[in-house]
Amino acid sequence: MSESIIQFKLNKPNKLVSLLSLPPLTLYVHFPWCTKKCPYCDFNSHAVTNNGSHQTNFDEALYLKALCADLEASLPLIWGRRIHAIFIGGGTPSLLSAAGLDQLLADIRARLPMDADIEITMEANPGSVEVQQFKAYQASGVNRLSLGIQSFNDQHLKALGRIHQADEARQAIRIAQQTFLRVNIDLMYGLPEQTTQQAMQDLKEALSFETGHISLYHLTLEPNTLFASFPPPLPDEDTTFEMQEILHQLLHQADYDRYEISAFAKKNQRCQHNLNYWKFGDYLGIGAGAHGKISFPDKIIRTIKERHPQSYMQSVFSPAKAMLEERQIDGHELPFEFMLNALRLIEGVPSADFLDRTGIDLSAIQKDLQVAVQKGLLTDSLTQIQATPLGLQFLNDLQEIFLPDLNTL
Repeated sequence: MSESIIQFKLNKPNKLVSLLSLPPLTLYVHFPWCTKKCPYCDFNSHAVTNNGSHQTNFDEALYLKALCADLEASLPLIWGRRIHAIFIGGGTPSLLSAAGLDQLLADIRARLPMDADIEITMEANPGSVEVQQFKAYQASGVNRLSLGIQSFNDQHLKALGRIHQADEARQAIRIAQQTFLRVNIDLMYGLPEQTTQQAMQDLKEALSFETGHISLYHLTLEPNTLFASFPPPLPDEDTTFEMQEILHQLLHQADYDRYEISAFAKKNQRCQHNLNYWKFGDYLGIGAGAHGKISFPDKIIRTIKERHPQSYMQSVFSPAKAMLEERQIDGHELPFEFMLNALRLIEGVPSADFLDRTGIDLSAIQKDLQVAVQKGLLTDSLTQIQATPLGLQFLNDLQEIFLPDLNTL
């Protein structure tokens, strides 16, 4: 259904957008390589080698040069705007050498004005080689590390195709806490043949480290992944729902505030880049397959860069070729785009943000808001757009209420 709707909308003339002010801007940098592609992962990541048969050449110097060229080509989109947060994701960005990461951040600083206290997040996977570089990453300016732990059970890590073991994960967390001001642990539940007790044990061990942030994800079978083609034996829906309820309760008892569907943080530990994303702020995306959203006074555009690393790097001397897509978001689409992000936030967003971020008066979606309230999926508030507990449980149903009516396009 979604694909046909999107295609239909793309063929329609744009409804005019008028913004009185521009939202905050962050920077996303994508690193597309991993040591090994995980069977559940649908992100734009490519194994460095795979028995020599599917090698994706990792040329750090060339990729850094391509990122710099990509950034320079993107500057006209954001002239005069300040960056409030940086997120370096992947893939496995911690495959970058210490010198490479230092060069990347130096290139960014030379071209973009930033907040003095800017939060710079870097994703990393546990491993003895990577943790030795943590101090160098911190010295270059990274002040928040997000660790892809997923589980502390070696059996489950093997089932997920992870290359690290539980002891390496524990060591990485300890070293990260000694090095970075902010540390996030990524954890998954609903794993192959996982019991509720095992999921609880994973979380209890994560909680024992008392990191400032925990991201808790339900393993899902995403299209175009190995798990989608060859599904592993997963717990049934009732079991995973029980897991979720118990895990959320444990996090609450440990004073972690659930501020987004899958994000839990202690005081002043929320991820600034992700918060801006969910609040329908702007973000410039550079790197292979990176997405971006940029607002102008009269329009909002989405950008997508060339996906495959080799094709992306071939555009280094002609950066415009790295732009796979640059599309203006039609005004009719904006309510759904806004709700797709904002409704993930547990507290929701102020109602005034809808006008500020879309240029559309809230009255334009009054009927949709009323339908959502009547179904018990949205709180009945004039000042806040916020999903109810039922709305969070059936978030897709809530978001679909705001899909544009094809008859009005």
